[in-house]
Amino acid sequence: MKTSNLDNGHRIHKIINGVTTYGRMIKFSHTIFALPFALTAVVLAGQQYPIKIATLLWILVAMAGARSAAMGFNRLADATIDAQNPRTAIREIPSGLLSPKAVVIFVILSSAVFILACALLGRLCLILSLPVLLLLFAYSYTKRFTWLAHLYLGFAIGLAPLGAWIAVTDSYTWPVLTLCLSLMTYIAGFDILYACQDKDFDRDQGLYSIPAKFGIKRALMIAKILHLISWCFFLSVKYVFDLSYIYLIAAFVIGILLIVEHRLVKPDDLRHINIAFFHINSVISITLFLGVLCDVILGVSGVWQNACSLN
Repeated sequence: MKTSNLDNGHRIHKIINGVTTYGRMIKFSHTIFALPFALTAVVLAGQQYPIKIATLLWILVAMAGARSAAMGFNRLADATIDAQNPRTAIREIPSGLLSPKAVVIFVILSSAVFILACALLGRLCLILSLPVLLLLFAYSYTKRFTWLAHLYLGFAIGLAPLGAWIAVTDSYTWPVLTLCLSLMTYIAGFDILYACQDKDFDRDQGLYSIPAKFGIKRALMIAKILHLISWCFFLSVKYVFDLSYIYLIAAFVIGILLIVEHRLVKPDDLRHINIAFFHINSVISITLFLGVLCDVILGVSGVWQNACSLN
């Protein structure tokens, strides 16, 4: 009996370690950046369309599947590069914790989960699922030929609110683009900040990034401009969807957080990049979602039907 209990405990421990290892590989905690934007789109669409629990569930599954597949593919594509970079050599494939074959299987399974979830969300979502996966996979190669890779990443991730919107409404209407563009420029801006850590490595390896091409000082300025544009899109959400002062307060909080983020990162001091990258950006995404959710729940906002009627 004791031997059996020990064996069961060993299996459970092994499973937990495996899940943790894959979670670290895809940086599952970073889902907090884009997921609140998708959920915000669901809340806003729900002002005019009924939201079923099953729909919300499959949106979450689709988001997890797409992100897992994209991150797994990225780790495969960059395995050789990661092995040469001291900052990334400890990642799961270069360090030997996961084999390329295991990650290939993981990407295939994650892609299948995404496509299945899309199929259950409707015919239009299913039709769009494969092109979306290809767009996400393509990002992994952009830094090999263009310093606009940060904007491409923003564009690819910026599709999340649109996908959630289509899942709820089974259609496209232009107001959701304000969320997509806010996410696109927001992601691109902080990806530039994060890439500052690898400026010298990217130059040595012939990889493309804005910090490698323009230097850290100019890269930080470009990131600031992108985040200013992003904040303008955040603010426009209030007017496009006829939200109230509650969301307006949230938008101004986001603006303050963006300012704090950029004050933490200086050309000659990159020590606080991880704080700016993960902690502050997580708060920004959650603030957006809570601002919209509270606005809609309290019933003080209008609806977006007038804006949609212009479509």
